Amino acid sequence: MPLNTMTLIIESPRIYTQLGVPITVTGVAQVKINGSNQEMLAAACEQFLGKSENEIREIAQETLEGHQRAIMGNMTVEEIYKDRKKFSKAVFEVASSDLVNMGISVVSYTLKDIKDDEGYLRSLGLARTAQVKCDARIGEAEARRDAGIREAEAEKQRVAGKLLNDIEISKSKRDFELQNAAYEKEVQSRKAESELAYELQVIFR
Repeated sequence: MPLNTMTLIIESPRIYTQLGVPITVTGVAQVKINGSNQEMLAAACEQFLGKSENEIREIAQETLEGHQRAIMGNMTVEEIYKDRKKFSKAVFEVASSDLVNMGISVVSYTLKDIKDDEGYLRSLGLARTAQVKCDARIGEAEARRDAGIREAEAEKQRVAGKLLNDIEISKSKRDFELQNAAYEKEVQSRKAESELAYELQVIFR
């Protein structure tokens, strides 16, 4: 009984998915009889003793293909197409829980290819491309809008700063003029006092 790892190509042609769209899915699985676990090895001996490697491969392949078909029927094309990891994980987990009873471990399972004859996947791709382009145009428009807002805000700050500066200049100018007028008044007052004192001296001389 072979204990080496076997690579299996699991193909499910034209299987109807959850919403009735037929697609073809190809998966790749690696399986092996678990010789390190006594219970699994005993189960494998019971199932496959006297069978050739090709016969064991065929049994494992049919089991995996059945689970692959079942998972396809429970998911939409969009789910399978957009989330291959989710699909692969589902097939791996369900197949593993079944094959373990035969002493076979599923080492790995990967969704390799998705095809359809109805043009559905192509339409999905075109729709996604159109959405990406639309999102890009919206992004560009939003970027231009945001740039315009930032520019307007900067201009507002500049004008406000200039206005504040002008106000400070005007205030300083006004304070200077008021102070200068006060000095001038003081000078004129002192001058008048001096002239009056002089005139009084002349009169009483």
